[in-house]
Amino acid sequence: MQAVAYSNFRKSLKAYMHKVNEDADMLLVTNTDPEDNVVVMSADDYDSLMETLRIYQNPYLRDKITRGLAAVAQGQASEHSLVDDDEPERRAAA
Repeated sequence: MQAVAYSNFRKSLKAYMHKVNEDADMLLVTNTDPEDNVVVMSADDYDSLMETLRIYQNPYLRDKITRGLAAVAQGQASEHSLVDDDEPERRAAA
């Protein structure tokens, strides 16, 4: 994570915001009082982080992911299409 002083961040706000979005990295904006430091990150990265947090706070979902990772590690997973190949035929017949 890169760090920048508040005054420099303010002077080049647009460039720093672009860099945060392009690099998908966070930026630590520092101030003379460390309690005033902030972290800047893209909205997409924030949304992803919050979704991950929600999943890990849900015991059912966390357990489901753990079981899935264990199945993959034991070679019990198989690749399949997310879309059924004959889905359009089924809709036409309905």
